[in-house]
Amino acid sequence: MIIEQPARFLRWIYPHAIWRMDPSEKAVYLTFDDGPIPEATPFVLDVLARFNIRATFFVVGDNVRKHPNIFRQVVEAGHRIGNHTYNHIGGFRWLSWKYLENTQKAEEIIGKYDSRAVHSFLFRPPHGWMRPLQYRAIRRQGYQIIMWDLVTRDYSCRLTADEVLQNVKRYARNGSIITFHDSLRSIDKLQKILPSALQWLIDQGYQFRVFD
Repeated sequence: MIIEQPARFLRWIYPHAIWRMDPSEKAVYLTFDDGPIPEATPFVLDVLARFNIRATFFVVGDNVRKHPNIFRQVVEAGHRIGNHTYNHIGGFRWLSWKYLENTQKAEEIIGKYDSRAVHSFLFRPPHGWMRPLQYRAIRRQGYQIIMWDLVTRDYSCRLTADEVLQNVKRYARNGSIITFHDSLRSIDKLQKILPSALQWLIDQGYQFRVFD
């Protein structure tokens, strides 16, 4: 449960980050990390379009560079865009100035291809952690740091697709920020369970929101 739905003490590490939205509202916030890539992102976009759902995509800058047409499809479908660094780097393994440089490089490539400027100053650190200095510096640059209330673990080789779906059913609640991944490690599971997960959320009465 510490992984799928972070414990309260973990949320205190980054006190100004957003872990969960309004718990009084019957709504969830879908997010997808690590894309865009041709093997996964188009499938996710097709499913979201089928259900008429908007989501937030935390994109890796180098993937935007390599697949600008897929990134434009995300933007043109009206989804929100967030920064997930340029090379999907973990903050503890990098000097702070290098981490911030990598984040800025991602922002520049996002802006280059996001012609309608629908991306907002949202940031999610890869792996969900970064150094305190990096955290403070990212906030000073004006980013809203978005974590999650439920990570589905669709990337895990230890979980089956059904177990990923059960994570959604077990841990989703009012205001949940739900994290999936449009990545190579996740796509096999997403192809099996993403439509079912969305239909289940709809059947439970949840609305779908994106960040302002």
